[in-house]
Amino acid sequence: MNHLKLWLLTNTFFITIIATQTLLTQNQIPTTLDGPFKPVTRRFDPSFRRGSDDLPMNHPRLKKNVTSNFPEQISLAISSPTSMWVSWVTGEAQIGSNVIPLDPASVASEVWYGKESGKYTSRGKGDSTIYTQLYPFEGLLNYTSGIIHHVRIDGLEPETKYFYKCGDSSIPAMSEEHVFETLPLPGPNAYPRRIAIIGDLGLTSNSSTTIDHVIANDPSMILMPRWDGWGRFMEPLISSSPMMVIEGNHEIEPQVSGITFKSYLSRYAVPSEESGSNSNFYYSFDAGGIHFVMLGAYVDYNSTGAQYSWLKKDLYQVDRAKTPWLVASWHPPWYNSYSSHYQEFECMRQEMEALLYQYRVDIVFSGHVHAYERMNRVFNYTLDPCGPVYITVGDGGNIEKIDVDHADEPGNCPSAGDNMPEFGGVCHINFSSGPAEGKFCWDKQPEWSAFRESSFGHGILEVVNSTCALWTWHRNQDIYKDDSHGDQIYVVRLPELCIASTLEGSGRPGDGGVTNAAADLLARWAWFAAWIEMLTIAVIWTSVH
Repeated sequence: MNHLKLWLLTNTFFITIIATQTLLTQNQIPTTLDGPFKPVTRRFDPSFRRGSDDLPMNHPRLKKNVTSNFPEQISLAISSPTSMWVSWVTGEAQIGSNVIPLDPASVASEVWYGKESGKYTSRGKGDSTIYTQLYPFEGLLNYTSGIIHHVRIDGLEPETKYFYKCGDSSIPAMSEEHVFETLPLPGPNAYPRRIAIIGDLGLTSNSSTTIDHVIANDPSMILMPRWDGWGRFMEPLISSSPMMVIEGNHEIEPQVSGITFKSYLSRYAVPSEESGSNSNFYYSFDAGGIHFVMLGAYVDYNSTGAQYSWLKKDLYQVDRAKTPWLVASWHPPWYNSYSSHYQEFECMRQEMEALLYQYRVDIVFSGHVHAYERMNRVFNYTLDPCGPVYITVGDGGNIEKIDVDHADEPGNCPSAGDNMPEFGGVCHINFSSGPAEGKFCWDKQPEWSAFRESSFGHGILEVVNSTCALWTWHRNQDIYKDDSHGDQIYVVRLPELCIASTLEGSGRPGDGGVTNAAADLLARWAWFAAWIEMLTIAVIWTSVH
């Protein structure tokens, strides 16, 4: 009976390998099956500037172009597979020592929408709010926002184009017509066309290049992660493609009485209630056959807290037959070989990594470090064929400039007192095993760091099927080059081998990854995959010639 079970397993894997290897051979793009890769560093090009200044508020992309009660800063966010959040701002924000808040009830929140341009067969109504930021610190002025509107529109059909307007029809003050296309329903054979991944975008000239490049790539959805200017800057993109955000350190914005994250919590609609978290700091959603988990690094992440409890329940409820791909995102990276933010959120990794590994998260996206880095599959600082592929895309164009120093280079290893997190404890550690045993920093690029480069850019994720996804990192300097990219790889899932684990480790270095038996089996399959690839090449060569 055991032999029969093994044959069924290997037969399924055989089919997966055939389909995947044929695809990859035809495209000549590397795959995670070829890894782990020897670490590669592409140095910062000194002919480029490391950064640029913020755009002025009178810049054409930042200045207000509507009268007071007409909608601006229009944006979309996924609510559920059949519903969408539409958000916008009306009225004038105020800055000064004595600011007077607007009345949110003075302007209604309406969305008209339908499947044909100019024919709006459905209407939705929602809520509005304002917020005020008080800064009793020398040199800082108070701020009160315009009226922020959020409307949830329901009953949407999948993979369907909708035309919409938003505003207050009684004034009347309705926006121009916008259009978006809904995503596929959850299922193993339906995926968004492209997903843009952007981190630490900012409002600089580099940010402009990044967004122009993203728009040229025509994404179905945007994962991200001076408020009014930023909303206007992003509107051409996020009024037609839903943007899913998660908080970072720049959104903390401490005020009087210990108030934080006021702008973030007021401006963005996210599916927190829909996913059962009831907190805008962490939530989840489905996009076709992908289940996304968005985690908060600046709220309690301890294993005894509410976020961890919600995450455990959310992961347990994921049906991998319906959403084969499991992708997570949060702001500060756990795996990072740059000097900047090195081991900054090691406490969060120790608390949560084992749970994500247990449920076999496929890919993790982060920002915070203003550079690009892709890891080999890793768990607990150990190369592991069942660990996630961690990717840092914090190079959107933030004013703080690109990070160029690596912690493994002479003189660049931070001290234990550097890189203190804005939230949570400090868990800086020396490695307990491997080539860097006993050290705080490696003396060469870590083996888990597959590729790193200091350039501005963004990423695009294109899921091909239930086991294969194409990841492409686009550098800003390549914007005018055809079919050019800074990094590209197929991420290949191994669901038959990397089944959900019952692992309950501490997440500390040395706790290990897959068992020796599993590693041996994977090594055998790596050989088998290589053999299949050679066979596939021969078949393709024969058919062509």
